[in-house]
Amino acid sequence: MSDMPQDQQFIDFVVKALVDHSEAVKTERTVDEMGVLITLHVSPEDMGQIIGRQGQTARSLRTLLRVVGAKNNARVNLKIYEPEGSRGPRPREERESMHGGDMNMGPSTSSGSSAGPDTSIVDDLKI
Repeated sequence: MSDMPQDQQFIDFVVKALVDHSEAVKTERTVDEMGVLITLHVSPEDMGQIIGRQGQTARSLRTLLRVVGAKNNARVNLKIYEPEGSRGPRPREERESMHGGDMNMGPSTSSGSSAGPDTSIVDDLKI
């Protein structure tokens, strides 16, 4: 692993710490006129852990990787490989049926209006 470039070592290390099947983690590094592209391969069972809720984990990994690249004066991007035939994001109707149709699980407001933020939380803080 010591012969791997620093950006590839970084993403390899972080991803292996996040997933259940670390032995399946593989990275490929390609360089072209656009910069560095690191393609990440993980076990299909670990795909959700790498993507995260609403893509938050993947977005964070890309941000951190860009920082590592910037320290080395390189533009680094991350591509998460999705195997052919794998299932993409679920359609909204299917997600809603899994939750009984109610996707809003937050606190309800007594005013019945959803136009503004819920200030009852701030009121509870007594600031």
